[in-house]
Amino acid sequence: MTVRFNALVPGDDRAAVDAAIARVIASGWFVLGPEVERFEQEFAAACQSPHAVGVGTGTDAITLVLRALDLGPGDEVITSPLSAAYSALAIMMAGARPVFADIDPLRLTLDPGAAAAAVTPRTRAIMPVHLYGQAADMPALAAVASRHGLALIEDACQAHLATAAGQPIGTIGVASAYSFYPTKNLGALGDGGAVATADAALAARIKRLRNGGQTSRYRHEEAGANSRLDELQAAILRARLPFLRHWTDRRRAIAARYRGAIANPAVTVPPEVDAGHVYHLFPVLCAARDALQSHLKAQGVETLIHYPVPIPQQPALAKAEPADCPIANRICAEVLSLPLYPSLPDAQADLAATAVSSFRPV
Repeated sequence: MTVRFNALVPGDDRAAVDAAIARVIASGWFVLGPEVERFEQEFAAACQSPHAVGVGTGTDAITLVLRALDLGPGDEVITSPLSAAYSALAIMMAGARPVFADIDPLRLTLDPGAAAAAVTPRTRAIMPVHLYGQAADMPALAAVASRHGLALIEDACQAHLATAAGQPIGTIGVASAYSFYPTKNLGALGDGGAVATADAALAARIKRLRNGGQTSRYRHEEAGANSRLDELQAAILRARLPFLRHWTDRRRAIAARYRGAIANPAVTVPPEVDAGHVYHLFPVLCAARDALQSHLKAQGVETLIHYPVPIPQQPALAKAEPADCPIANRICAEVLSLPLYPSLPDAQADLAATAVSSFRPV
């Protein structure tokens, strides 16, 4: 038996997705139309946020938030060194400088104390990443942001419907960025992203910026971008959104199964620090990570590493003069993601857990 790492082909949502695709093709309207408008309304309601704006990618969502807040050259944004590199690249795309503060070794998200220590006169914002589906310590980070008069922006690309201390993520900071890359908890069949915010003026400006800065057809009031969630992906996301809570419950059930079954002193399962965790991924830590991955492959269990290189060590970040983050460095050398997705059968999850438990480092 092979335990696949993920399954991206539509399953219980296939009929709804097929109908959505057919509806858009029949309409002949493919960019910035009624499907995007309705998805924005429905996704905002799901996030418990007054406004949502569909954009091309999660990366663009972060960049457009920063631009809409008038952040740019000379400004610093404190963020996590453990994430997909796109989190930091989005800051650079806005012209600002990412400043890395180390992570909490339990949550694996931005450490509030480290973030506070990284504040300088040039700091304009703090951008925690809700990594692997677990929210950052938002009450503590909000306190840091408030104390220093900083914007708090949430990278929620891996955390659809997560909560932080009981509060929906995306409703704590000034805005949150979401990705609908196919592997996400709510995934499109291509790229897509969104910004959620309670600020009507900010939402309106992001809508303008995503469409070339236009206030009306062919009138560009500012230098915007071309980052529009297309009608086809919006319709697919609308079809899938009603399934998201059930899929989230299933992710949590599989995670609980792993937590109850994995028993190996050489393998650490990071704790569920917040009950609002939505388990985009299920990482484990092992000092002999490469050997563990080889062992699991031999047992028929597919795994991936999220993420093998800390963002500050990426060559693209060299000009940002990033600070060293030793906890993130260690996690990147130890982390391994196990299969976890809603259609994963219990028997296959049990096989993966048994394989992890049977590993013995040399």
